[in-house]
Amino acid sequence: MSELIEVSTRDGSYSLRSVFYQENFHSLLGALEETKLKFTAPSNLQRFKGKSLNVLDICFGLGYNSASLLDELIKQKTYLNLYALEIDKKPLEYSLRKKSFLELWAPKVKKIFESLYRKDYFEDQFFKCSLLWGDAREKINIIPSAIKFDLIYLDGFSPQKCPQVWTIEFLSKVTEKLNSQGYLITYSSSAAVRRTLRNLGLEIFTIKPSFNKGTLWSQGTVAISKFDKNKLKPNFNFEKLSVMEEEHLLTKASIPYRDKDLNSSKEDIIKKRLDEQLLSNLVSTNKWRKKWGMTKSSVKS
Repeated sequence: MSELIEVSTRDGSYSLRSVFYQENFHSLLGALEETKLKFTAPSNLQRFKGKSLNVLDICFGLGYNSASLLDELIKQKTYLNLYALEIDKKPLEYSLRKKSFLELWAPKVKKIFESLYRKDYFEDQFFKCSLLWGDAREKINIIPSAIKFDLIYLDGFSPQKCPQVWTIEFLSKVTEKLNSQGYLITYSSSAAVRRTLRNLGLEIFTIKPSFNKGTLWSQGTVAISKFDKNKLKPNFNFEKLSVMEEEHLLTKASIPYRDKDLNSSKEDIIKKRLDEQLLSNLVSTNKWRKKWGMTKSSVKS
């Protein structure tokens, strides 16, 4: 799909940079660290020990999120039905050639990834995995409607770089596939994304930053379907949105991305949103930033 450049991250794990999107696949702080802190830990996988779960990984990319998931479930003997969506085969091809990536996980992860690359499928007594190649807006329709997911990972390029997977219309399709009490987990703390998920009926939580992240106020978002606080297992990785984060959802940054027929270009989606923002009477995002002493780079709006 596009030229990819290898990037070394601070924790020693590697990532890639997309020339097309002009964005890295992961934070330079660490690809492995980002996966563990923003996806694996908030999933609270121990609750599925000895049980089974369905997972949807949107924007599979290099495979860090699915690899970490598989690695944990191998240890606890959990049955997994995994669907993954990805438009470009090159990142997975790259991961399979990268010894340092494969050594991060149990040997079985390599076997599964090789099968996904060659046959788009893997199955054994514990795991059933399918990788659907192509535009996620189309391929999500292939997943049988009867399947509801306990976990959905949404890890596309940022909303301003790849708005196609962050629109009301696409997120509506995604949330329809969540099980009751299912978690949708994303690294994004975008007000547009959070507001959309809330409007779709999900309870929104912020993924707490680790102590060494300085001014970073969130590591992402956990959105829970048909939320029942009595059924929520203790999780020290996420909490309710702060007052600052709630006020973020009242600014122009919270205006959603729209893609009515799920076939619009990046440029059209962004233009429609900019036009809507210009006409909006909501508080400017700059005013919110100034109130809370935020720099523009610290907020994904």
